[in-house]
Amino acid sequence: MNVSPLTIRRLRNFRANKRGYYSALIFSVLFLISIFAEFIANDKPIFVVFDGQIHFPVLEKIPETFYGGEFETEADYKDPYVIDLIDKKGFSLMPLIEYSYDTINYDLKVPSPSPPSFENLLGTDDQGRDVLARLIYGFRISVFFGLTLTILSSIIGIFAGGIQGFYGGKIDLFGQRFIEIWSGLPVLYLLIIISSFIEPSFWILLFIMLLFSWMSLEGVVRAEFLRARNFEYVKAAKALGVNNTKLMFKHVLPNAMVATLTLMPFILSGSIATLTSLDFLGFGLPPGSPSLGEMVAQGKANLQAPWLGLSAFITLSLQLSLLVFVGEAVRDAFDPRKVI
Repeated sequence: MNVSPLTIRRLRNFRANKRGYYSALIFSVLFLISIFAEFIANDKPIFVVFDGQIHFPVLEKIPETFYGGEFETEADYKDPYVIDLIDKKGFSLMPLIEYSYDTINYDLKVPSPSPPSFENLLGTDDQGRDVLARLIYGFRISVFFGLTLTILSSIIGIFAGGIQGFYGGKIDLFGQRFIEIWSGLPVLYLLIIISSFIEPSFWILLFIMLLFSWMSLEGVVRAEFLRARNFEYVKAAKALGVNNTKLMFKHVLPNAMVATLTLMPFILSGSIATLTSLDFLGFGLPPGSPSLGEMVAQGKANLQAPWLGLSAFITLSLQLSLLVFVGEAVRDAFDPRKVI
């Protein structure tokens, strides 16, 4: 695989920004850990060897009757009775954290929210759920939400900005007027109205925010297309009979992608912050979801339990700071003035 000198220079510039480079490594490791959250924090065993057969309760629902119990519902692996049934004909391996994001610890020695202990390393929230488990799951869902929103909004923004910038004229004029009106709509009020008769879910919330977030890249891409369409190579391609679609996506778009890629880490951090804010206000993900914003709200409502607010604050600060540092490194990588 041949790597162009331009790509090598950009990679060298990215690595030269030590803060951004190591931030990218740390964020990648944290995200990789959160992807396998079910195998790290769960109230179900990673695998069970029972009667000579291997089963994976984290991936499948196994009724209690399978182990010789009485109920046909899914086995409760925190129940000593079920544990004894499994130990009679095999054994099980539990995750490092034996609590999922919605597991309630009924054996607390103090009222909820309980302080950090060996069983719950970061304590529990006001419903007796493990804080560390909720942080791991909350980190994952916020990053997935931010990545999905960033990718989809970038696609729409690049397409809209490219059309306006390349063709100009009335298309650009009417497009800008529409964007001015559309950007003036109150997003928060719309979310409040919609949540009053529809329970917001991951996809509904994503769709609503996508309706407005695509405009963050539209202006940058539009400006790049307006500038690039007057370049000599674009005029030469038109003279040779290259159709507009091929000209836009093969010749002009690569120039616009430099500014787009530079802004994407910042758009990702903004998407995560927006989701956290909505969850904090109660207009985000459904109740019970592993949400960093909901944990911040719990910290505000339980000032006598500082571990709630501190855990959520440190996680959010680390998450957003790492993304901002990565964005700075990406900006340096695509800066033509920087030669390392």
